[in-house]
Amino acid sequence: MKMKLLFLLLVVFHEPIWVFAISDPLVSTPPLSPNSPIPSSMAALPPGIHMGNEEHRMNSNKKTLTALVGAGTALVAVILCFLWLWIHYRKFPSKSKKSFKNSDAENGVALAPFLSKFNSIKMVGMKGPVPIIEYKQIEQSTNNFRESNILGEGGFGCVYKARLEDKLDVAVKKLYCESQYAEREFENEVELLSKIQHPNVISLLGCSINGDTKFIIYELMQNGCLETQLHGPSRGSALTWHARMKIALDTARGLEYLHEHCRPQVIHRDLKSSNILLDANFNAKLSDFGLAVADGSQDKNNMKLSGTLGYLAPEYLLDGKLTDKSDVYAFGVVLLELLLGRRPVEKLAPAQCQSIVTWAMPQLTDRTKLPNIVDPVIKNTMDPKHLYQVAAVAVLCVQPEPSYRPLITDVLHSLIPLVPVELGGTLRVSQVTERVHPTD
Repeated sequence: MKMKLLFLLLVVFHEPIWVFAISDPLVSTPPLSPNSPIPSSMAALPPGIHMGNEEHRMNSNKKTLTALVGAGTALVAVILCFLWLWIHYRKFPSKSKKSFKNSDAENGVALAPFLSKFNSIKMVGMKGPVPIIEYKQIEQSTNNFRESNILGEGGFGCVYKARLEDKLDVAVKKLYCESQYAEREFENEVELLSKIQHPNVISLLGCSINGDTKFIIYELMQNGCLETQLHGPSRGSALTWHARMKIALDTARGLEYLHEHCRPQVIHRDLKSSNILLDANFNAKLSDFGLAVADGSQDKNNMKLSGTLGYLAPEYLLDGKLTDKSDVYAFGVVLLELLLGRRPVEKLAPAQCQSIVTWAMPQLTDRTKLPNIVDPVIKNTMDPKHLYQVAAVAVLCVQPEPSYRPLITDVLHSLIPLVPVELGGTLRVSQVTERVHPTD
């Protein structure tokens, strides 16, 4: 490339010099007499008597020279322009690619990293950017939907563990879409998750259709959901204080992505501990986007009430007003679950229930009472100052008035200093250990 450009530049600059070299200066001669005869053969006459013709030739050469110089200059400018573009492209290739990737992310291209996993999987088509997997494979991979393969149950069906032909373990949600609401949730979740890619949001791998029964295939989360870890047989014993703060931080990061970085903004509308899934390393990811609202142009007020009792914000429950602060309220309830080890709603009598917010609020703001209501599994394992900070964040998130609740970005920044560096925060664990377990 460089040799070609050098050759072109030499040719362009050499041409005018070559023209000057062949244009010999005319010798000054006396002017011709008007009566002097002009022979028909100019070659037979001495150069001095061809003054008029030589002047014409000189003018012609000058015009040719000017044209050549102009053309050469233009050509040099064009070549230099192309040379600059070539050098700039070679020097900054990642910048152009980065802007293209950012544009793709905003437009919803999210499945590319996962499509390569389906090289040996039979697909029967595409639903937008989402692969549609053959139903028979789903049936076989779940052992004909055997009960022992069930990972969890939802409003419209069950979630099964499955192993596809390429030994890829996945989770398969089976939905009975006999009603328009179930069909709408299926369409909504597939459409949204096909546009979202974030470390703290579950990854959609594909879907399958068999009549009124629809299937959504996700990445498998080995440690199940947060609800089972906290309120199941283990009663939270696998979740240390730092692990719980890590889960809270991951959840906040997922919500911040939905609220602040998705265009249009996405409101989850059904955030709860059963929709927070944990992988093998207890990294948390948001799941179940069937009720999520992503169209900023639609009227979110007076929407059909949907969600789970105990997590619904008061303004949404009573007036149907939905905003991103509704998700912040639900996050506050999850934070209380992590802190206290209690369910969001507990039965006091057959016809009487009490929410965790109503029960805990008077004690959360009292430093003498707060240590006594903390989950016994993590009691006395954290710096008391950190305990008070988390309680304060939870109290702000579950305020009855939406305007008093913080943005999820503010919550995120409040949690980062409480999570160890190796878990994604900025806390140095050695300092905390010295405070919690002082040396004798």
